[in-house]
Amino acid sequence: MDASGLRVALFSGNYNYVRDGANQALNRFVGYLLRQGAAVRVYAPTTDTPAFAPAGDLVSTPSFPVPGRKEYRVPYRMSVQVRRDLKAFQPNLIHLSSPDPLNHRALSWAREHSLPTVASVHTRFETYPRYYGLAFLEPLIESMLRRFYRRCDAIVAPSDSMAQLLREQRMSYDVGIWTRGIDRDIFNPGRRSLEWRQSLGMADDAPVIGFIGRLVMEKGLDVFSDAIDQLAARQVRHQVLIVGEGPAREWFQNRLPNAVFTGFQGGPDLGRAVASMDMLFNPSVTETFGNVTLEAMACGLPTVAARATGSESLVTDGVTGRLIRPGAIGDFADALQQYCDDGAARARAGEAARTRAERNGWDQVNQALVDTYLRVIRQRAQGMVLRSSPVP
Repeated sequence: MDASGLRVALFSGNYNYVRDGANQALNRFVGYLLRQGAAVRVYAPTTDTPAFAPAGDLVSTPSFPVPGRKEYRVPYRMSVQVRRDLKAFQPNLIHLSSPDPLNHRALSWAREHSLPTVASVHTRFETYPRYYGLAFLEPLIESMLRRFYRRCDAIVAPSDSMAQLLREQRMSYDVGIWTRGIDRDIFNPGRRSLEWRQSLGMADDAPVIGFIGRLVMEKGLDVFSDAIDQLAARQVRHQVLIVGEGPAREWFQNRLPNAVFTGFQGGPDLGRAVASMDMLFNPSVTETFGNVTLEAMACGLPTVAARATGSESLVTDGVTGRLIRPGAIGDFADALQQYCDDGAARARAGEAARTRAERNGWDQVNQALVDTYLRVIRQRAQGMVLRSSPVP
């Protein structure tokens, strides 16, 4: 079998109603599958105001809004209509992309029908409680995730460091890599625009420290703000550019009143915004890959990031940027100050980052996941049952 023989049922908790790096990667992958002649059916919550048009056929599933975060929805069951649609579609592989109730039901459905399952890991869900004063829940959530992932035939992680963490957490005995690609037409140093910076009131010669992403507390907004405060106290010349939207925007703006907030930027506008920065500051520890880090690298920017899964697979400390112990405010400020004060060091790291980013092309990384699909299907056909997927 090749890709044209695939019939994939993909389950997602957020396929297109709120834009983020994970669901954009899923949509790109579905587009790639369709171009290879595969059949794909996507099952996910929908809204009347999606962030973007979905790739492939999208089937709406029952869901409810997350309390306190109403922009997100939880798909809570597999309805009769979804079951009928699945039966009519006749998939030969199930892809699970979120450990929510719907994906749990889909996993059970797959096992009932002796279908292979592949799960993709997109974020470190077990770390989220710490940002809401509930860190004691992390071991429980990790245990629940382990039960989910070990019932799948294989799981894929977006970075080597995340894959190693999943192995250490005993999430699966079959952990592969489905990394992320970069659109070099959009993200490249040629997108830099001093005129655009000037239109935002930013000086040409002041180093711009950028943040890119959804404005939610789990992205490390508090650490970002504290480190910027230290730069100000040291009288380090800099400016701050925040690209993104989210429920914590008001908090972030109050915390950094001198920063420039552009709101959401997409496509070529995002490429211009990223290339017009001088460095990226990414203190988050929740990403499993860090799409924004790769985008900044492709634009020739050094990155100051938390030493965490995802970032460790992209940033080479002292070469393409700096990796700092999570939460170490003073060390983050030191690294940012180095790049603010030393333009030559900033340029060297930026050029090294651009060279490193050239490895990630979308077709190559998406084919790696197709290869995982085909291997798992082949193993099932040969009667091989992985230890991570006991006989139902």
